[in-house]
Amino acid sequence: MVDINMDTAVANLEKKGFLDIDVSPELDLFKEIEVLKKEKNAIILAHYYQEADIQDVADYLGDSLGLAQQAAGTKADLILFAGVHFMAETAKILNPQKKVVLPDLKAGCSLADSAPGFLFKAFKEKHPDHIVISYINCSAEVKALSDIICTSSNAEKIVESVPRDQPIIFAPDRNLGAYLIKKTGRDMLLWDGACMVHEIFSLEKITKLKIRHPKAKLIAHPECEEPILRIADFIGSTTGLLKYTQRDDAQEYIVATEAGILHQMELASPQKTFIPAPPNNSCACNDCPHMKLNTLEKLYLCLKYEKPELIMDETLMKAARKPIDRMLEISAQYGL
Repeated sequence: MVDINMDTAVANLEKKGFLDIDVSPELDLFKEIEVLKKEKNAIILAHYYQEADIQDVADYLGDSLGLAQQAAGTKADLILFAGVHFMAETAKILNPQKKVVLPDLKAGCSLADSAPGFLFKAFKEKHPDHIVISYINCSAEVKALSDIICTSSNAEKIVESVPRDQPIIFAPDRNLGAYLIKKTGRDMLLWDGACMVHEIFSLEKITKLKIRHPKAKLIAHPECEEPILRIADFIGSTTGLLKYTQRDDAQEYIVATEAGILHQMELASPQKTFIPAPPNNSCACNDCPHMKLNTLEKLYLCLKYEKPELIMDETLMKAARKPIDRMLEISAQYGL
């Protein structure tokens, strides 16, 4: 039982913007969530970086490209997005008439925060001959200023779809941008943003870890810094990393991305060993503090009360949808 009546619960949600209600430990949350999903015709979309319990109750689990594709095609009346704010924004942009809720409105993104809309607008205006390709990890305001959105799964194809004589601004991740410059040979102008999780990995600690595990392969997300990517055995999106560990013959992997993906790697390849790459701090983990604000309890309450709801300006949603649709069109052309 939830020890609070519904009116008070909703009032708390409106006031605080996130769920802060005690849930009885005797409640079978997995069962209750399944019942609520059927009652409300709801779908739960979850990112690979969510905690294991949330991954296990999700109707669809994926990276940013897969989640955007699922959001675009869902027939559900209610979309619960277990991820961070910009991901829920994308779902709302693609479904303006549907209710989109997320377990904790405070689940932000350091990379998205590194590109404030008003500053990016001024930056873009200084380079009027450039088109803008923005990584999906950005705010709706930055999306609205962009020509095409990309994800780490399709970024290379997106960049290559642009004529070679067309100047490009790539935002907001400088590490992914630098990796794409190296892969495509394009001389792109980069916004100076980064993800706190992917920049925290320690080259020194990883090198020592490789010495202790000489047969382990280092696999890394392209948001990591160049020294990490330089020594990686494989570089790919979150989904790309997962698929690589399924088809590759190695039995040990050092994984340089957010540790949430290890749950799926272990489920898919239980005979293999997955080691989270060590960060450059005293913590033994590389969790995203924003992703981990979501919990199974918050997800249950969010689904029960349909709060907090994501509310967005209609004009902004229309402007931000155009580059997302362009991304989905190009992805479909390449079979991504």
